[in-house]
Amino acid sequence: MSRGGWEGLAQVQCGLITRAQLVGCGVNRWAVRHRIDSGRWLELTPTVVATTTGPLSREQLKWLGVLHAGGDALLGDLTAAEHLGLRSWTRDHVTVLVTKDATPGVVEPVVFVGTRHPLKALARRGSELPCAAIEPAVLMFAARQRSARTADGVLAAAVQQRLTTPADLLDWIDRLRPLRGAPRMRSVLAEIGGGAHSVAELDLGRMCRAHRIRRPDRQVRRRDATGRMRYTDGEWRLADGRTLVLEVDGAFHMDVEHWEDDLARARALTRPDRLVVRCTSREVRDEPETVARDLIALGVPRA
Repeated sequence: MSRGGWEGLAQVQCGLITRAQLVGCGVNRWAVRHRIDSGRWLELTPTVVATTTGPLSREQLKWLGVLHAGGDALLGDLTAAEHLGLRSWTRDHVTVLVTKDATPGVVEPVVFVGTRHPLKALARRGSELPCAAIEPAVLMFAARQRSARTADGVLAAAVQQRLTTPADLLDWIDRLRPLRGAPRMRSVLAEIGGGAHSVAELDLGRMCRAHRIRRPDRQVRRRDATGRMRYTDGEWRLADGRTLVLEVDGAFHMDVEHWEDDLARARALTRPDRLVVRCTSREVRDEPETVARDLIALGVPRA
């Protein structure tokens, strides 16, 4: 059995290799069967074998999906985004993009998603593991979501984590025509381009439009009483010359450690000419009229 060729290829592919690749390296099917029967290799699918034993790692699962599908198959959706560095959006399954008429069968925990877009045009250049670029990955995922908040959130996260820009995402929306939900995505990306870095900040912008409140300045750099640089969620200049700062707290802010940290943050940001008030992301989403009423009472100007 020739070792140099197949071993190097398997190493690149996290220990996985297809039967066709083995044949190309001069390894016949009898030699493959002997390795499997002796327990040195594992048959994962009719087309893919593992040259290692034991449970598959996350990276091996990604390779399994792409190698089994074959052709120009790519990691897609949140799996591609995860592979490219997106944090806090991981799913247990692995998503692989295939051509619309492909029939790869069932391979747990891989989900095969068919697309009419040319796979080569979606691919990220320079990736050893075939993978969609971040823009088509998150946009195609967002387009299939029933929840608008999920769709909005993944776009905001990709930009906030500096994996892409609103301009690049807008360019890809045009390239992916027709794309379900494209008008909403364009609107959301306009908000993100204006400084909204989370779903809560997008909800804040919608609240302001709905209740005719002037849009706040967002992600303003402020040095607190300790000298630490902070970024505020939203600020308004009031008629009396003071600044009102609104801090929007997500669910994770409710545990004791984060709650105390946020209290200290608000205290450190407060000045005689700067008022800091807080609300939760749930309030902005579900009770925007209440938040808007309180802000207006505090002097926030109308649009």
